[in-house]
Amino acid sequence: MADMDVAATIQLLSAAVIPVIFGITLHEVAHGWAARHFGDRTAELLGRLTLNPIRHVDPVGSIAVPLVLAFLSLPPFGWARPVPVNPRNLRKPKQHMVLVAAAGPASNFGMALVWAIGFAVVIRAQMPVAGLRQFLLSMAQIGIYFNVLLAIFNLMPIPPLDGGRVLRGLVPEPLGRKLDVVEPYGLIIVMALLALGVLGQVVAPLVELVSAFYFSIARA
Repeated sequence: MADMDVAATIQLLSAAVIPVIFGITLHEVAHGWAARHFGDRTAELLGRLTLNPIRHVDPVGSIAVPLVLAFLSLPPFGWARPVPVNPRNLRKPKQHMVLVAAAGPASNFGMALVWAIGFAVVIRAQMPVAGLRQFLLSMAQIGIYFNVLLAIFNLMPIPPLDGGRVLRGLVPEPLGRKLDVVEPYGLIIVMALLALGVLGQVVAPLVELVSAFYFSIARA
């Protein structure tokens, strides 16, 4: 029984590798692509507009924090090394920063659609190798759930999450400056809300709802 559990865990982790790596990497690169489109080449000049995941790994956020949280049996949480954006280089700094921030979650919603299409293709296909079909279906399912989770989590209106940056660009400047004061403490606030289960209560139902929409497309 233990051997079966280990084998199932290894298979699940194997199926998750590609969706997770691409979900995180394309999320960050999308910010850089959007910034370049609107006039800021900072990420491009620093070599961050690449699909090489190593260029986006943060030793603390991508490795240390997830391992510590897993050890403490707390909800999973982590972050990649943010793609640098200089708002002063954008043609319309405040307005374009909203679009640059939104580009990351938008890329995840787009990837979830790609995985949903992949799910639809696999579920209708004949697979010559035993177990391959289930493995690919697991990969597509993880791709949908993970990208939806990453998008919705990052859209939470807490700086420095993408949602906080979107909010910063939409509110009047006096309120925006108050958000700037909160931003240095944003990750602490997020981790506290995760540990207390508050963020999970908000995010989980939204993830289930949006994921169900993608699966309905896949099964149409």
